[in-house]
Formats: sequence, C-alpha cells, structure tokens
Amino acid sequence: MTLEFTSSEMMTVTAARALSNGMTCFVGIGLPSEAANLARLTHAPEVVLIYESGTLQTKPEILPLSIGDGELCDSALTTVAVPEMFRYWLQGGHIDVGFLGTAQIDKFANLNTTLIGDYQAPKVRLPGGGGAPEIASNAREVFITLKHSSRAFVEAVDFITTLGFGRDGKGRDGVPNIGRGPTKVITDLCVLQPDVDSKELVVTSLHPGVTREQVSEATGWPVRFAEPLALTPEPSAEELVILRELKAKTAAHHAKPISQEAAS
Repeated sequence: MTLEFTSSEMMTVTAARALSNGMTCFVGIGLPSEAANLARLTHAPEVVLIYESGTLQTKPEILPLSIGDGELCDSALTTVAVPEMFRYWLQGGHIDVGFLGTAQIDKFANLNTTLIGDYQAPKVRLPGGGGAPEIASNAREVFITLKHSSRAFVEAVDFITTLGFGRDGKGRDGVPNIGRGPTKVITDLCVLQPDVDSKELVVTSLHPGVTREQVSEATGWPVRFAEPLALTPEPSAEELVILRELKAKTAAHHAKPISQEAAS
C-alpha cells in the first residue's frame, strides 16, 4: 500500500529523524518545534527538549505558539531563569543540537531573520534573532528546517542574523569555543549539508518524487548535488498518524475561545 503524504509532512518527518534518542536539543518555535516533538513521540522518547524561555525537558501535548506558551512550562521537568539557560546550559556546552528555522538562508548557511532589503530602508522587518545567534555559536551542531524557495534560498542573505559559515565559508575558522555550525538543512524538497572543504551547501538527498531541476529552480545559486545522491526514505504510517494527531490536537486547542482555554 502506497502512503500519501504532503511535502510539508515529508520535511517534518525527515527533520525529526535527524534527532537521536538521548540528545539535548535547543528548539526553535515553528517547524523545528514540530519536528522535535514528533521525534519525542516516535523514535526518540528520551530526547531532551529545551526552549529559550528556560523550560527543560519539556513534553508538550500541543505545539507551542511561542516560547512563552504556558504549555511548555506546564509540561517541563523544571524551568530555570533565562540567564541560567544561556550562561550555563548553552554557553556551558550542554546542548547537543540547536534546531532552528529562518526566513532567509544562503549558500554558506548564514541565516537572516532581521530584515529583507537594505538595512537603512528595508522592504520587510522580521522578528530578529532572539536566541538563535547564541544557539548557533554554542550548540555542538545546528539543524535548520524551512520550506524551499528562491526567496528563502539566496546566494547571500541581506543580513547575517545568525552565523553559518560567514560570507566566504571561513567564518568559524580559528574561533575558539564555537560549535560545528550547521550540519543539516532540511526542506520540503531535499536535505543539504555543507561541503567539507568549502562549507557551501550541497544537496545530499532528494525527497521522493522531487527532481534535481525542481531544487535548482527553487535555489538562488547554482546548487551542487552530491554523487552519489541519496533518496530520502518515505515517512512511515506511524509517523504520519502521530504527526497528524499532534497537529489536529494543536489546531483544536488554539481554536478555543480564551475563556474556555483558561477554564481547561
């Protein structure tokens, strides 16, 4: 029996599989949170999820709207002050993976969540970095997940909010006490990883039904493909059921009137 799944589900499942049981993961809101919690509910029940608000080993039943969502604190093992979260847990080297999203990414995996256009007169102002710059600098490695389009995948980001490998691929060279940086970029079309030498992102795996031409058209630079090029495994029935149940439960919860939500 052939399973039917969307490109978004393919992306989330692939991102979730990147996490291993027992990892300590600093989770970003949005797509990273969706993937991290799917991992926790499937193959990695002992993954330790940490959010920027100071919640440690949180196990939310619904996906949070923000780092301030009460669900994170309610379901956490404990909650610590934000300065402790960053100074001890993150800067102290206790985070295996930082899981981030972004608005714009370039060929050297630099992330932009600050603005689109010229800094002095931007076309769009974005939310900013939050804790992402510190996460990308101090976590042992970084996974990034976002939808693949030429607007998001640009040759050079308009502003480096969060360091990947700098404008020339050498931004981490010779810098002490800094993590490995981005090791995987997972999209709805493929998986990309930095070249060992140049640090330029290279497509290492295509999702089922996706062609090289589709990826090239959705990427703002002449993207290279690994040889051999892998085929990403399809989601399992269990992964799809759990993901869909999680999203349905989340949608139902957030659709409640505020008074009803408070009462429950």
